[in-house]
Amino acid sequence: MKCQRCTKQATLHITEVLGEDRFEDLHLCEDCAKKYLYEPAQQAAPSQTPAKKSGKQASAGSESLVEDDLGGKQCDECGIKFVEFRNTGRLGCSHDYDAFREELLPLLESIHGDTKHQGKTPRRQPKAKAVQAELVQMRKKLQKAVTDEHYEDAARLRDRIRQLEEE
Repeated sequence: MKCQRCTKQATLHITEVLGEDRFEDLHLCEDCAKKYLYEPAQQAAPSQTPAKKSGKQASAGSESLVEDDLGGKQCDECGIKFVEFRNTGRLGCSHDYDAFREELLPLLESIHGDTKHQGKTPRRQPKAKAVQAELVQMRKKLQKAVTDEHYEDAARLRDRIRQLEEE
């Protein structure tokens, strides 16, 4: 899993409890985790003596505002809120991908490394629609040739079909 703030591998997984039914999961590399945990302490007001505690309070306060905004979004179709998805890990319907697009893209990128599918394609899959249409038509002719017992024509059609499928 990638770090949410840079491109390095995430080694620390932090879950902050922001309030009742509100959580924030952070997946960070060591460098970003150090910055996350210690830089807010340096920016806190000097009147607060425990530096780490003030840093946590400052970061929790700023993050809760973001979480409120995200939790308020709701799918028009199924009614699920984004905060419910974060807590359960399950979406309510296919329309949620559009409703929560801005929040899901960084999450999917950190989990999978990209937001678009880059998998394998079948070896025999035709590359163009014209070729696909020709294959359908040739298969029908092949079936008719076999039915009519024109085996020489069927053999030529079969060979042509194989040739098109391999291209």
